[in-house]
Amino acid sequence: MPELLTIENQHWRVGLAPGTGGAVTYGQVRIGNDWADVMRPTSAADLTTASETASYPLVPWSNRIRDGRLQWDGAQYALRVNWPDGTAIHGAGWEYPWEVLENTGDRVVLEFDSRDFFGVNWPWTFIARFTFALEDERFVWTYAIENVDEEPFPAGFGHHPFFLRTVAGSGEGELELACTRAYALENMMPSEAAGPIPEHADFTVRRPLGEAFVDDCLTGRTGEHLATIEYPGALTLDITADALLSHAVLYIPPGKDFFALEPVSHANDAFTLEAHGVEGTGLFVIEPGATVEASFAIAATAQR
Repeated sequence: MPELLTIENQHWRVGLAPGTGGAVTYGQVRIGNDWADVMRPTSAADLTTASETASYPLVPWSNRIRDGRLQWDGAQYALRVNWPDGTAIHGAGWEYPWEVLENTGDRVVLEFDSRDFFGVNWPWTFIARFTFALEDERFVWTYAIENVDEEPFPAGFGHHPFFLRTVAGSGEGELELACTRAYALENMMPSEAAGPIPEHADFTVRRPLGEAFVDDCLTGRTGEHLATIEYPGALTLDITADALLSHAVLYIPPGKDFFALEPVSHANDAFTLEAHGVEGTGLFVIEPGATVEASFAIAATAQR
C-alpha cells in the first residue's frame, strides 16, 4: 500500500499518493453536511497505477509524441514508446515516485528530480515541483519545471483530472469550455494548426456532456475562465487557469461515469508540429537554471 496523504479544509478534501507518480487519488467537496466525490475516486486495487487515479501529472510534456520521436532544433531523440498506439505519452513524471517537500494539512508540495532515476524518458534533466493547495473554496494546482541540464530544452506540462458525470445524486453534468479553436486529429494527433471546433467537442455554450465520444485538444482561450462544470441541483465547479495553460484536452468516453478535462500548456504532438513550422503549439523553452510555472484552480460552490 503506497503512502497516502490528505489535505482538507471546510470546502475540499483531497487525497494524494506521492509514490504513485505524484497522483491525486480523490477530490471531494462538502455539500451540506456530507462529503461528495467530484473526481473519479481511486479503488484500493489501483492505488499503485497512476493512470487509474483521479489525476496524475503530465511533465515534461502532455499527451502524445508521435512514434516516440521527439524532433527539436534539427535533431531527433528516440523516446521509449509507452502506449499501445505506438506513442510516448503523458510525460515521464507519472512513471516514478515523487518526494514530499511540504505537507501543512491544506497544502502539499511534491517533487520529482529526474536525476534520481535511471532511464527517465526524456533527453534532458529536470526537476518538477507540483503544489496542491486549498484556499477556501478554491483547489489550486501549480505546475513548475526547472531545467537542471546544461542546455536549453523545450517542454510543457499539465495534469489529467477525471471528473464524475454526476455528483451527490445530481442530474448529468453540464460543461462550458471557453476555447474557440480545436485541432483536427488523426489517431489523436494533429498535423496542422488549430481550426474550427468539431460539433461533438463544441461546449462554447453550456450543455450536457452527452453520449458522443470526445477526445479532442482545444485552444484559443478567451480569458482567465477556462471552464464551468454544472451538476444541476448539487454543485458548480468554476475552473480558471493561467494564460500559459493555453490548451485543454477534453475526453468523454461513452458509457463511463467519468470524463477528463486537462488544463495543459501545449497541443498533442506539439514537438512534431513545431518541427513542421506550425505556430501556436504552446511549447516553451527553458534555459539552464530557469523555472517555468503555471497554475489553475477549481472553485466549488455547493447548491444545497
